[in-house]
Amino acid sequence: MIAGMISVFAAVGMAFNQATPPTPAGGSPAMAGGLGESGLWSLFRQSFDLFTVLLVVGSVIAMAVAISCLIDIRESRILPRESTNRIIDLASAKRWQDLRELAARDDSFVARVMRAALAAGNTRDAVREAAELAAAEEAARWFRRIELLNVIGNLGPLVGLAGTVWGMILAFTSLGASGGQAGPADLSLGISKALFHTLLGLCLAIPCLFVFGLYRSIVDRICTRGTVVCGQVVEQVPVEGK
Repeated sequence: MIAGMISVFAAVGMAFNQATPPTPAGGSPAMAGGLGESGLWSLFRQSFDLFTVLLVVGSVIAMAVAISCLIDIRESRILPRESTNRIIDLASAKRWQDLRELAARDDSFVARVMRAALAAGNTRDAVREAAELAAAEEAARWFRRIELLNVIGNLGPLVGLAGTVWGMILAFTSLGASGGQAGPADLSLGISKALFHTLLGLCLAIPCLFVFGLYRSIVDRICTRGTVVCGQVVEQVPVEGK
């Protein structure tokens, strides 16, 4: 994620520098120097402050969470086919003791739900309620694994906006302190530094929200399938009077 941000910054910065027209004769030296060095990497260094640190830290955390999701949010981990088929076969064969032993040592979605259902009691309603609660808890557990991406994605633009507001305050404070003598180039460079925080916030938020939406759909699909399987197996669990 950070590598992608750096690549985008470099590409846009090169394009900006190439598109910058030559300074006309008599142009402001400050403007020429400011525009000539206004690549995104230069702006990043000049705008480096607390808000930039927060955004960079958020990028590191988001990248770590995204890598963790890439490793963990898979059907083979949440709903492994071999384990699920084994549970279905044991339930169909009425081998409840073997099913209890498998559920006790397995950590898949269906096994954890069946563990709670088999320990719930001897009534059909108790078994169903325990299975429903366990399935909801399991789904929530997997959704919590990706929720940090949503939090970072929503906070990123706000932190960037706060940095922009702070930069604008500093720019206009400097303008007031100089008695209004600062030129347009000085003011525009200060404003561009302030707006750079917003750009960083958006570059953090867009990939975070995209990855969050992608994995949310994956988790929802897998957990829904697991809940359906659990519902089919739970209806076969023996209860009193059956």
